Amino acid sequence: MTDDKRDDFWCRDHKGRAFTYEEYMELVRDFHGFPAPGLMIGGPMVELARSSLGEGVLFDAVCETRSCLPDAVQLLTLCSLGNGWLRVMDSGRFALTLYDKASGAGVRVSLDPSRLEDYPAVKTWFFKLKPKKEQDDRALYGEIRKAGQALFKTRRVKVAPEFLTKHKLGAVAICPGCGEPYPSKHGGSCLHCQGEAYYKE
Repeated sequence: MTDDKRDDFWCRDHKGRAFTYEEYMELVRDFHGFPAPGLMIGGPMVELARSSLGEGVLFDAVCETRSCLPDAVQLLTLCSLGNGWLRVMDSGRFALTLYDKASGAGVRVSLDPSRLEDYPAVKTWFFKLKPKKEQDDRALYGEIRKAGQALFKTRRVKVAPEFLTKHKLGAVAICPGCGEPYPSKHGGSCLHCQGEAYYKE
C-alpha cells in the first residue's frame, strides 16, 4: 500500500512525503505559527488538485485568496511567491488552481458551500456565523479531519495565456527621489516616491 492510500493519509509534499493529519498540523504550526483551519483545509485541497492534474506535470499555481491557501501551496509544492510559480489573484474565493506550465490546462479546487451542511462547525467558521471566541474549535478541527476532500468541488480549467509567461523585472533605474534602484517600467521615479509608500519616515 502506498503512502497516499493509507487510512491516515492527509496530504503529501513535492518530494512525495506523505503526512498524516497530525504530521501536517505540526508542519503547519512550524511554518504558519498555528494550525489555522484554512491551512488545514488547504492541505487536502492541494492534494486533490495535484492528483487530478496527474503525475509528472510541471505546474504553476493560483490562489484566489490571500488567507491561508498560499501557505498550503508553498508548504506542499515547489510553487512560491518568491519563485513566481504561485500567484495570488485575491477575489476572496476559497479556491486554488494548479495548471500545466506549458499548456495552461489545470484543475481548480474550491470549497463547496453545498457540502457544508454535513459539517456545521466548518460552516460556522467559514461563514463567520459566530464570533471566533464562541466557535467550538474541537468540533471544527474534528470535522475538518473527518471531511478531508469531501468539502471540495473540482473542475477542469484553462488559464489565460498571460499566466504562461513570467513577469520579468526588466531595466532598472536609480530613482531621483530616494536614490534607490527600481524597475524603470514604473515611470520616472519609484512607486514609493510616486505616493504608494507603505511606511512613513
